[in-house]
Amino acid sequence: MHRIIRSISFCAAFVIAAIVATPSQAVPAFARQTGKACSTCHFQHYPALNSYGQDFKAGGFTDMGKQPLLKGSDLSLPSILNASLFFKFRYQDTNGKDTAGTATAASGDWQVPDEFALLFGGRVTDNIGFMLEGQLADNTAPFLAGFKMPAMYKVGEEIKAGVVPYTTDALGAAYGFELLNTGAVRNVRVNEHRSETSAQQYIGTATPATGAAFVLYHPQFFVNLSRWTPNHAGDASGQKISSNYLRVAYTPSIGDWELGAGVQSWSGTAKEATGGAINETKAWAIDFQAQGALGTLPLGVYLTHANAAGTSVGSATPNLFNGNPNDEKATTILGELGFLPGKATVQLGYRWANTGSAADKPEDNAWTLGGTYQIAQNVQLQAQYTSRSKGGAANLGRYAGSETPGTALTTLMLSAGF
Repeated sequence: MHRIIRSISFCAAFVIAAIVATPSQAVPAFARQTGKACSTCHFQHYPALNSYGQDFKAGGFTDMGKQPLLKGSDLSLPSILNASLFFKFRYQDTNGKDTAGTATAASGDWQVPDEFALLFGGRVTDNIGFMLEGQLADNTAPFLAGFKMPAMYKVGEEIKAGVVPYTTDALGAAYGFELLNTGAVRNVRVNEHRSETSAQQYIGTATPATGAAFVLYHPQFFVNLSRWTPNHAGDASGQKISSNYLRVAYTPSIGDWELGAGVQSWSGTAKEATGGAINETKAWAIDFQAQGALGTLPLGVYLTHANAAGTSVGSATPNLFNGNPNDEKATTILGELGFLPGKATVQLGYRWANTGSAADKPEDNAWTLGGTYQIAQNVQLQAQYTSRSKGGAANLGRYAGSETPGTALTTLMLSAGF
């Protein structure tokens, strides 16, 4: 009973906040530079990109609005260094049971903040931009959480080509360049329960990564070929880059629908800075998205499938993404309907998965129900509930961290960028 009362009280607090809040006049860094509303680049809500947002990103974050420029010979720099703050405050609860004297998400976990970041980004010069994320939540971790500096040049009427040097503490090789909203890169997805609604995230592709992405972009397709290492510049230096990442996607528009279908491939071996372990990086994924409208209501549909190869027993080069003996794989489908266009959505998703474990019943299926509410274009509430299969004797498919692992996870979250 106390769990139900606690959850109801927390929901009530979120609802009250939504009712009394006024639209924020503050906007994130890229909106400041372009002079455009957040909804110009995002489908239904951030961080999901629409075709305009994809084009802005593919242009290296260089498009300008009414902000003045410092102009001169080989100089085209905004007179303002555009910045923003982003945060996530979360409450998570599972239906497990805590070990006596040890509090976990089984008894409710306040993550305040879950994320707190200082972001800088925008134009460096005509064809070069940048994005820098500095984390403010963990005083034991480096300030530098992520950095990229895309240099993108026109090589045809609608074609751009370039290179994106990058480093990230936890977003994986796809961080260099990605445009779809399927969770192909960890921070661009429509649902907070990332491993439950994105197969790429289920198999663990969100690792530290440093490398360079070589990019070809057209409004109907993009290609990203990266050389990378599973290390982060904030933690180490002098990494030997020897892993490969390939991303190819087709992004046509048919009528009012913006579509995307692609494939990802991770290959090669790399040495981790911490401990000096040598790992294979072997995985692949396919994904699809459709963003349009059902009648007058916006609708997004996202499908993913991913596979990480198993690691042979006693292997000297285990797979970074999967230490189990069998292939780890997942398939997800997620739909999001904007029943109050521009304000509120409802989400429904399902995952079919296999952990790759040799234990009995390695299946790890789950269904997810969720929704979002935009207090303002840059202030969002999310609520999600996931129920997972119980799995076998090794508690596969459960939320660990407590004496009795749970089979369900509830998340309530407030996030904002300004």
